[in-house]
Amino acid sequence: QVQLVESGGGLVQAGGSLRLSCAASGGTFSDYAMGWFRQAPGKEREFVAAISWSGRSAYYAGSVKGRSTISRDNAKNTVYLQMNSLKPEDTAVYSCAAARYGSASRGVYSYDYWGQGTLVTVSS
Repeated sequence: QVQLVESGGGLVQAGGSLRLSCAASGGTFSDYAMGWFRQAPGKEREFVAAISWSGRSAYYAGSVKGRSTISRDNAKNTVYLQMNSLKPEDTAVYSCAAARYGSASRGVYSYDYWGQGTLVTVSS
């Protein structure tokens, strides 16, 4: 059983940056591909970014590509999401997810474990 805890959310002005972190415990972190998803009020959860177990492959949603970078540190059991040039439409609860022995995927159902999420609010 893997536990995931996100941090780094908060209130930021449009154009600003945030770095989200997701710390994993209870498993072998390098066994898992990791993803970030977000859910805005009244909307469905949507894919943001994913990274393979090795960190060699990464994928992004079109809405954040070029503004965000996903990375991981397997020695620290942590995955990061650096978000730049934030927009009000980026406001959402951001959750990380882990897929055991899986590939980095855009699909919600590919992931086995989820964190509780961290709120990102971007003011205009």
